[in-house]
Amino acid sequence: MSPADTPPPRRLDVTFAASWGATPDPAGRGGLLAFDDRIHTLLGILLSYPDVRHVLPDQVSLDPATEPQVLETLRLFLQRQRWLVRSVAVV
Repeated sequence: MSPADTPPPRRLDVTFAASWGATPDPAGRGGLLAFDDRIHTLLGILLSYPDVRHVLPDQVSLDPATEPQVLETLRLFLQRQRWLVRSVAVV
């Protein structure tokens, strides 16, 4: 398989609840990288999946070969965090 045939990485795009918004914390971090114990725990869980490549404030990048079941599991897990997340889209 040549690099041109390699599928692009998959990702989850996260939209946050109004109370969290897009405003960074005092350290300039926001979203999934905000300084909050609950988000720190959430980030640890996300990073425990071997398919997760990296996390940005509003995105979780996954390996291109990630199975659809894993994508759905992660999407549902994030979606259940109603205190933080309004919606999650698989891209």
